[in-house]
Amino acid sequence: MDFHTLLLVTVGAILVNNVVLSRILGICPFLGVSKKIETALGMSGAVVFVMTLASFVTALFNRFLIATKFKVNGQEIDLSFTRILLFIVVIAALVQIVEIIMKKFTPSLYVALGIYLPLITTNCAVLGAAEMNADEGRSILASTLFGFSTGAGFGLALLLFASLRERLAASRTPKAMEGPAIALVTAGILALAFMGFSGLVK
Repeated sequence: MDFHTLLLVTVGAILVNNVVLSRILGICPFLGVSKKIETALGMSGAVVFVMTLASFVTALFNRFLIATKFKVNGQEIDLSFTRILLFIVVIAALVQIVEIIMKKFTPSLYVALGIYLPLITTNCAVLGAAEMNADEGRSILASTLFGFSTGAGFGLALLLFASLRERLAASRTPKAMEGPAIALVTAGILALAFMGFSGLVK
């Protein structure tokens, strides 16, 4: 795969088809962990790590196990029906590794992330990246790069949103717009801003 194609995959995943603001995946941690930049940064790092490794491992499984036709006693066996289950198991294992490392080395961040850290297992953005790689038949290198870029796009959106929410928390907000209301309006405006990148990659 040439450099131009890899660049298109990277820019497309981060800006044009941002997993949160364009594909509307991973909204739960996006809204739940975006009140402070510190927790948003920790979650972004965890998601980038899990998504990159998950994309690499699931691409390996997809290429050498799921997409391969096996013959047992002369009968062809198709394992494609196990794809989602296998992908979820891989993601869950990686999240457990991240959770153990974070609990050991950054206990304050581990406590701050709370329930949202194990929820990466069921984060549809992580599973969505693995599924998109499999559906589009990307190579292992392109899948890994797409996973990293998608995670970076998730982190970018999360950090921008967290910085806006911190600013809003220090501002005077109308009573009717306090809490989730102003957060959702802000997320909508941020998504509109990212629509400006729509013609960047065709």
